[in-house]
Amino acid sequence: MVVFENVQKEDIKKLSSKGFCSLEPKTVYEEFRCSHEGVTLILYTSGKLVLQGQQEQVEKVAEKLRKLNIGSEIKPITFRKETGWIIGSDEALKGDTFGGLVVAAVKADDAIREKLRELGVADSKNLSDVIILPLAEKIKQIAPCEVKSLLPEEYNRECTKEGDITKLLNILHTECARFLFPGKHMVDKYPGCAVGDVAEEKAESKYVEVAAASVLARAAALKQLDYLSLQAGFTLPKGSTHVKLALHELQERKLEFRKFVKVHFANVKEFL
Repeated sequence: MVVFENVQKEDIKKLSSKGFCSLEPKTVYEEFRCSHEGVTLILYTSGKLVLQGQQEQVEKVAEKLRKLNIGSEIKPITFRKETGWIIGSDEALKGDTFGGLVVAAVKADDAIREKLRELGVADSKNLSDVIILPLAEKIKQIAPCEVKSLLPEEYNRECTKEGDITKLLNILHTECARFLFPGKHMVDKYPGCAVGDVAEEKAESKYVEVAAASVLARAAALKQLDYLSLQAGFTLPKGSTHVKLALHELQERKLEFRKFVKVHFANVKEFL
């Protein structure tokens, strides 16, 4: 797989005049889809153009795009070489004020790992929301996986103080991995991590299974925040930096904080 970024709509005209066959977009996140010499090209609304197919053919088509000066090519991701069944797990929403907690795990062998690479799986922090959601669905189609998504109300029953989140993470990572056993368990290491056969910091940039898990976790987190936004009646913010106005809004609407936020967070306690 090869990815170009900052691709403009004007660039599509170059493709259309060079024998690229237009296809019907499959999701709302796609600006344009076409094929050429057995390679599928997908332009997302984020401006990223993804080339998918057999590596040899993808490289030939990518070379044509380079000559046409289409966008800028993203440096390919190099994951560590692995053998056998590997289970990777990662979490999302841990540091967000709004939302509960999500942990996801993905299992792969050599064949599935190759498919994950072809999909363009990467650390979710380096992917836009419009790419995350459809990519998560594709991962679910080719790899065994498990996702546990706790809404704030359930999270707040388990975590009444800061230290509780580590215990909860250890439990959820273990449960996700056990659902997919057997396999060697790789974990994106967090403070207090006491699970996994291998726990490494930034594991999502080293192991494709952990990267895939990070995509599933973030996709589930986005869906959870969308659901909670509907319940609240306004869009809930991500992260914990610019959330004060949203906390004021919860207070003004007389909504139960435990159903929307992590009540043990210091910035939330100001409103309780």
